[in-house]
Amino acid sequence: MSVWNKGQTRYTNISVKKISETMKRKKIDNFREWREKMRLEGKIKSEYLPLKHNGDLAELIGVVLGDGHIRAYPRTEELSIFSNSNNPSFVNRYSILIEKIFGKKPAKNIHSGGNCIRIRIYEKHISDRLGIPFSPRGNLNISIPGWIISNKKYIVRYLRGLYEAEGSHSIHKPTCTYKVQFSNRNISMLKNVFDLVSRIGFHPHKSKDMIQLSRKKEVFGFIRLIKFRKY
Repeated sequence: MSVWNKGQTRYTNISVKKISETMKRKKIDNFREWREKMRLEGKIKSEYLPLKHNGDLAELIGVVLGDGHIRAYPRTEELSIFSNSNNPSFVNRYSILIEKIFGKKPAKNIHSGGNCIRIRIYEKHISDRLGIPFSPRGNLNISIPGWIISNKKYIVRYLRGLYEAEGSHSIHKPTCTYKVQFSNRNISMLKNVFDLVSRIGFHPHKSKDMIQLSRKKEVFGFIRLIKFRKY
């Protein structure tokens, strides 16, 4: 038997929104007993501790800044990471990383007509604990957490997340052209990547929307270092 409102929320369905507003007006909390039961069973957190600073968190922050969104709702927040549906290894890697960091298994759903997979969790205080502003972030000034800057291993993992999301690698042997690129329209993000890639010993150059390495030795060295596309 199908349920007419399955998968719908007050943000996506007008009828569900009316029901929600009626319950709010009458001060009916239909999920109170369920929430208490889930808290007792440890399935809903009673407190939200700071996330542990390590390489996994550094990489997750990078990939969220590149291909992720954080949205705020009245009682929770949503973290989504998007991937091409032809890249299941990316989906698997970052699903596992989210589960390790947040302690909950993310949902994976087809998005935008089948060409995209969305990895998603809902939880409180995601933005604050990751240190990432809510979306959209296109014109915001994005800073690098100090705990990442102070540790080369964390810098490498942070860059891996960014490049897995927004990076590319190309070789054209007839012209001996080798490139690894990071593309983004946020000025502060481009500066951050340029500074970090330089900090770990490479010589990038910057254009309007891109950071690029083009020395053959550095291209292969950088790819090996961040383990680009090595799932």
